[in-house]
Amino acid sequence: MSDVEKADAAAAAEDVSLSDSTTAHTPAAPPPQEAEAPAFQYEFAGHCPCCDTDQLFRAYSEWFRDSLVCWNCMSTVRERAVALVMNETLPNWRHLAIHQSSPSERGISLRLRECAPNYISSQYYPDQPLGENIGGYRNEDLENQTFGDCVFDLVVTLDVMEHVFHPEKAYSEVYRTLKPGGYYIHTFPIQKWRAEAAACTARLTPDGQVEHLIETPEYHGNPISDKGSLVTFYYGYDISKQIAEWAPFDVRIIRFWDQYHGVIGEYTDVTVCRKPLI
Repeated sequence: MSDVEKADAAAAAEDVSLSDSTTAHTPAAPPPQEAEAPAFQYEFAGHCPCCDTDQLFRAYSEWFRDSLVCWNCMSTVRERAVALVMNETLPNWRHLAIHQSSPSERGISLRLRECAPNYISSQYYPDQPLGENIGGYRNEDLENQTFGDCVFDLVVTLDVMEHVFHPEKAYSEVYRTLKPGGYYIHTFPIQKWRAEAAACTARLTPDGQVEHLIETPEYHGNPISDKGSLVTFYYGYDISKQIAEWAPFDVRIIRFWDQYHGVIGEYTDVTVCRKPLI
């Protein structure tokens, strides 16, 4: 056998040896790793005032306002805050005439719809006739409502007033539609670092165009539009007095840190406006 043939034979034998060794001693796959623990986790056993069930409130973000939900009715912090105030202020709310503007398909909105026979919900479709029923909702502009005077015992909105162009008109219209002694229970973000009552961030020009007054326009979620809702006002500490000047309500603002009911975090404020009896 020549030297070349010997070298080829030796190489072939080495390849077989390595191949057999690899097959016989292939290491086992590493054991599956446990899922990484979330960077933040909050849990508290409590009771949801929206669906009236015991719940384990759980969140994986410190932004509790949107992440701390009830896993039964999917209510958020602000909805549970409104439910608490509503239950305490008007325990007979099931028998009252109620208007809710811009409801969502969860939480407090579903509770009101299911339990209050005299509940009316509305959305605003600017291109459709006001007062008409569209997709199960009455079409209403909060600034120019078609309801009569003194027809509701309770009006509810959640994070709507920061999206209207003329809050003074909206509050005046809510006041008009409430019966004497009626309540407007609602939420909107109140910036704790802002002293002034209201700062306009966008306005309508005389020809109906939107003029942005801040460099980067801000939008929030909209239950009927993927485009979102433009933020038109930022509100601050003095807003209670300003509301009373827009419409002659008696105004209270309630702030929470209530773990048992899952109402904690930023922007837990509920604004309660009562129309005087006289």
